[in-house]
Amino acid sequence: MTAVDRTVGSAELIEVAPGIHAYVQPDGGWCLSNAGLITDGGEAVLIDTAATERRARHLYAAVTAAAGTAPRTVVNTHFHGDHTFGNFLFRPEATVIAHEAGRTEAATAALGLCGLWPEVDWGSIRLSLPTLTYRRSLTLHVGRLRIELFHPGPAHTTGDTVVWVPEHRVLFTGDIAMHGATPFCLMGSVAGSLRTIERLRRLDPRTVVTGHGRVSGPEVLDETAAYLRWVRRLAVDGVRRGRAPLAVAREADLGGFAALLDPERLVGNLHRAYAEVRGEPLGAALDVLSIFQEMVSLHGGPLPCHA
Repeated sequence: MTAVDRTVGSAELIEVAPGIHAYVQPDGGWCLSNAGLITDGGEAVLIDTAATERRARHLYAAVTAAAGTAPRTVVNTHFHGDHTFGNFLFRPEATVIAHEAGRTEAATAALGLCGLWPEVDWGSIRLSLPTLTYRRSLTLHVGRLRIELFHPGPAHTTGDTVVWVPEHRVLFTGDIAMHGATPFCLMGSVAGSLRTIERLRRLDPRTVVTGHGRVSGPEVLDETAAYLRWVRRLAVDGVRRGRAPLAVAREADLGGFAALLDPERLVGNLHRAYAEVRGEPLGAALDVLSIFQEMVSLHGGPLPCHA
């Protein structure tokens, strides 16, 4: 098997439609997230900003060279640091947009992600919160292009933003979908994610840029939904048998999902699915840190992060 190049220089800016680019960081595992760039008429919008200072500076250089200008608008698809820690490089010149819950979550989490992987060289990052928030939907106009932002409800987190470019049928999902990586709903909702995926299918996208992994087509939505339906079945059975999520995860046969990156996320997904089976509100707060330690236990040691 060929080793994956996870260095900063392996990131690739790929044009997926006229003026629309995906910035892809292999291999899409923990904190190796994607970004997006939309340009037209001398204007540019950036979607997400990478995890570490080094990676964010590489992103800045790549998108500025492609657009001919630094983006004056940045969209955060959700609050996780691998999608937002680079915001500070684009401020104060850029307006940073997020769902109102996404801003609140970012303020609460602050730079806490760094504590999960203290061995990572995060650089001199500093918290830079969104400066413009919306509640349900927002339309941006970039040259002649219309860009639709909308909040689908709890999915990957409770403050997700989906970015849709209808003219070219390009969809940026954030981490609601991740190509080749295990879906993750610990801070959102399994049921909400499934409902969101149905809504995204109805858009009839041609190209899907997920939060992690290679650029794909709409089939990634089907793959994500299949995994989440399996998690829900495991949770229903686990609750019925009185088995803890970690025990269910240890005995689960991953089957066709075994090839997905970061399979230990199953524990977090089960905790979320258990809460929903028991009737708790979608997106209700869970003890994320203790559940993260269960993921470490299932993995058999520290979770690999190559940021």
